[in-house]
Order: sequence, then structure tokens, then C-alpha cells
Amino acid sequence: MNTVEIEQFGDVEAIKLGYGPLGPPLMCVYFYMLDGLVIDTGQSHMQKAALQLLEEKRLQRILLTHHHEDHSGNAAAISRQHAIEACGHPLTAQKMALDFKILPYQKLVWGKSEPLSLLPLDSVIESNRYQLLPVHTPGHSKDHTVYLEKNRGWLFAGDLYLGQHIKYFRSDEIISDQIHSLKKVLKLEFDALFCAHNPSWSDGKSKLKRKLQFLEDIVGQVQKFKTMGMTRKAIVRQMDPRKDKLMKLLTMGNISYANMLRSAYQSD
Repeated sequence: MNTVEIEQFGDVEAIKLGYGPLGPPLMCVYFYMLDGLVIDTGQSHMQKAALQLLEEKRLQRILLTHHHEDHSGNAAAISRQHAIEACGHPLTAQKMALDFKILPYQKLVWGKSEPLSLLPLDSVIESNRYQLLPVHTPGHSKDHTVYLEKNRGWLFAGDLYLGQHIKYFRSDEIISDQIHSLKKVLKLEFDALFCAHNPSWSDGKSKLKRKLQFLEDIVGQVQKFKTMGMTRKAIVRQMDPRKDKLMKLLTMGNISYANMLRSAYQSD
């Protein structure tokens, strides 16, 4: 049961794609179009739908927030279809130039990304009517980058947000980097939060503040136990609600609440 929906927020067109071969999608993905710019591209399992939706559009450029397969999955196909370039952070370019490996669950849920050469990001990305400022925001991934349209108060946030209370971390996420990135972005002026999985057309800054507070609280709790002499394993046993057993099994441990606690333990 696949999902294909289009939502309009002013001049921003939000494309919602969900892949569910045996039922409802486990998680839908949004990508965005603005004045000829395509910001992220969705998962390759939904490539046919994405290309059909974009077929009659006049596109200028693709911007990637990061290399993860649910964001870059259709970048190469869209680039070919419209004869346009794709851009991203240098670390995104390194990943996209290769056939980077993903785990079986990622292939099942999203599909693989096709290798693609990316151009470097300009300091300001201009379309006919808008200007986007790229801001490097590592934490969810080393290459994660958001795009701000400051005159309209729009933040194209990739996976910076996801939700106010995060249930899981990937094994390579770094909580201290996420906290730093959130603080950096919260110095900017915006209201609309164009998240790739959980968008908010208004009050986006307040929602990011609440996520920051949640992550800081997690680090504070873990560090308190650490100063009491508790080991990392003991802290995980103490704080992990263990409601994610199925998720850990399906992802081979790549996604879990314990991953967030382990990262918090390493936080300075």
C-alpha cells in the first residue's frame, strides 16, 4: 500500500512518498520543490511515482541534505530525467560518488541510492525568486546540511528535527553534534520547518527548541549516572525502557534507544 500525496505551502510543494509492499508504509518521506529547486528526492522504491510527478516540472537543480538513501534515492534518476546538476556538502559528495553500503532493512524499507557526482554548494543558492543559505548541521550524519530561506522564514531541515522526543538513534549518530547543530540553527530566524518525515508549517522553531531540551535532558541524566561511577552498560540497563526489541532485531542493532544513551555517555 503505497502513499503518494502532494501538499502546498505557499510556493513550496511538498511531495509525500510512502512504500508499503505488504501494508501501510512504515515511514513516509517528504521532499520539496521550490522555484525549480528540488530539496532531497525521496526513496528509490518510489522512483516511478517521483519521476511521474516531476515529469512536467521545469527544474534547475537538486539539493541534498545528506546522503541517506531515503533522501538521495532518486537523485540520479531525476538528474538524468531533467538534465540538471545535484549539489551537496563535500561529505555528501564523497558518499554519493560511491556505491555506499546499506543494511538489509534499509534496502527493504527505502531501496538503494544510485551513485551520482555532486557539485559543491554555493555559499548562497539562488533560484529566480529565492535564496537558500546552506548550514552544515552534523549529528544525524556527518554530512547533514539544512537550507534556510531567511526572507520567508523557511527551514528545509532534512532529518534535523524528526520529532520533539526521539525514540531511537542510529548507531553512528552523535548526540553532542546534534545538540551543537540545533543550537546553531536556533540562532536563525524561521517558522516553517520542512522536515523530511514530520513537517510543521508553523511554530517550527519552538519545536526544535523542545527537541534540543529533550536531548540535553538525556545527556544530563546519563552524565549524572556517569559521575556516580556507573558504567555505560549499567546506565543503559537503568534508562533503556526496552520497548524497541523488534526494531533492534529488524535493524540488526543499527537503530535503538540504547544507541542514544551510549552516545550521551561519550558526550563532553
